[in-house]
Amino acid sequence: MNEVTMETPIAGSRRAAAAGTGQRWLRRFSAPPAPRLRLVCFAHAGGSASSFRTWPSSLPPDVEVLAIRYPGRQDRLAEPCAETLDGLVGDVVGALAEPLSDGVPFAFFGHSMGSAIAFEVAARLDRRCGLRAAALFVSAAAPPHLYQPGTLHLADDDAFVAALRRLGAADGEFFAHEELRAMVLPSIRADFRLIETHRPGPPVPLAVPIRAYSGTGDSSVDVPALLRWAELTTADFTHHAFPGDHFYLVPSEAELLADLARHLP
Repeated sequence: MNEVTMETPIAGSRRAAAAGTGQRWLRRFSAPPAPRLRLVCFAHAGGSASSFRTWPSSLPPDVEVLAIRYPGRQDRLAEPCAETLDGLVGDVVGALAEPLSDGVPFAFFGHSMGSAIAFEVAARLDRRCGLRAAALFVSAAAPPHLYQPGTLHLADDDAFVAALRRLGAADGEFFAHEELRAMVLPSIRADFRLIETHRPGPPVPLAVPIRAYSGTGDSSVDVPALLRWAELTTADFTHHAFPGDHFYLVPSEAELLADLARHLP
C-alpha cells in the first residue's frame, strides 16, 4: 500500500510553509480522488503513524485515512519528543487547520494516549478555528478530566518495561533486544510523561458524537471510567468492547474496523 504525503491547496506564500508542516506531522495512507470523509488517527504512547498503515483496506474506499506523526520516533527520530501534551496539541492543531478547512468532513480516532490528544485537538480546532469533527472515536483510555498524576515515567528501565508488558505492549518484542529497547524506550517514556503530568482544565463537552472502544481484559482502565467519556459530549455517546487487553485492536483489527466503518458519519 502506498503512503502519500499530505498535500493541500494553499495559495500564496503560505503554501510552502503549510505543506512543510503537513509533511512533518501527517501521513496519508489512502488518497481517494473525492473523499467523503477524512479519518485522522492518533497512536498510543510510544506509537507511530505506521500503526494505521493497514486500515484503508478495511474501510470504505471514499474514506481518506491519515495519521499523526509524533516527533521522536521512526522518520522523526532525530527530533525531540514533545514535552507537554498542551504543546503537542498546539503543534497538531497548527498542522491540521489548513488541510481540514477545505470542507471535507473529518473524524478522529485515538488509541490510549491518542484518545486524549484527539479530544484536545478536536476541542481546540472547534473553539479556535471553527472546524468541528463529525465524530470522535476513543479507545482504551479514560477521559482526560479523570487523569491522575503519575510517576511511572520516572521508573528505572526494568520497572518501566515490566509495566508495559502488563499492558500487553504492542511492540513488546523490542524489549528483548538491547539495541531496539534503547531506541524505543525514550519515546514511550516521554509519552507517559505527557499523560502523567497533564493537568486539563474543567471539561468542556464537544457537540460531537463519541464512540468508545475497549478490551474486555484491559486492566489499565475500567469500564465505569471509560463510560465517563459521555460527560464530554452533548451529542450521542456509545461504547463497544472487544475481547483482549489494552492492545485488543491488534488481534481484533478486522472487527474494530468493521464496527468503525458502520459508525463513520
